[in-house]
Amino acid sequence: LAWTPRLKQLRARMAFLRRAEGDEWPDVSDAALADGATQWLAPFVAGARSLAEIGDEKLSAALDALLPWDMRRRLDAEAPTHFPTPAGSQIAIDYESGDEPAIHVRVQELYGLKSHPTLAGGRVKPVLHLLSPAHRPIQTTGDLARFWAGAWSDVKKDMKGRYPRHVWPDDPANAAPTTRAK
Repeated sequence: LAWTPRLKQLRARMAFLRRAEGDEWPDVSDAALADGATQWLAPFVAGARSLAEIGDEKLSAALDALLPWDMRRRLDAEAPTHFPTPAGSQIAIDYESGDEPAIHVRVQELYGLKSHPTLAGGRVKPVLHLLSPAHRPIQTTGDLARFWAGAWSDVKKDMKGRYPRHVWPDDPANAAPTTRAK
C-alpha cells in the first residue's frame, strides 16, 4: 500500500503505544495488517479495481476505524505528533527512527525546562537530540536535568566559542528560552 508520511507517522504512534502500554492497542505492523486486511481494509476499498484507486483518504479512514473514540483521544494525548517547547515552537516527534521516540530540537528552545519531557502518560522519556543554532547535532540525552547539571558546562564552552551571538547561560534550567540571537 502507498503509505503517505502522515499515515506512516500514525502507524508509528500506534505501534509505540502498543509497545508502551500493551495489546489493547491494535497491531499495525505490515504482517498483522496484511493478515487482517479483510477485516480492517476491505470495507473501505469495496469496488476498487487497482491499488491506484485506494487513496490516502481510504487508508486513513480504515486506520482510524481500528481505534474507538476513547483510544483515539488517548493516542493524541499520549503520543502527540508535536512537542511544544518552552520557547513556543512546535517540534515534530519522530516515532519512526527507533524503539524510542526522538525529538530533534535546538538547545536554546529548552532553556527553562527543568525536567525531561515524557510520553505515554509519563511512562516513556523520548530521546532528545539537542541541536546547535545551526541545527547541527551537539548532544543526545535521555535525561535533560542530568545533562543541565553535568555535560552542559562543556557543551556551553564549545558553543560559546562557535556561536558568540547566542545566549549560553550557566543555569539553563532557570534561563528564559529563546529562538533568537542576542
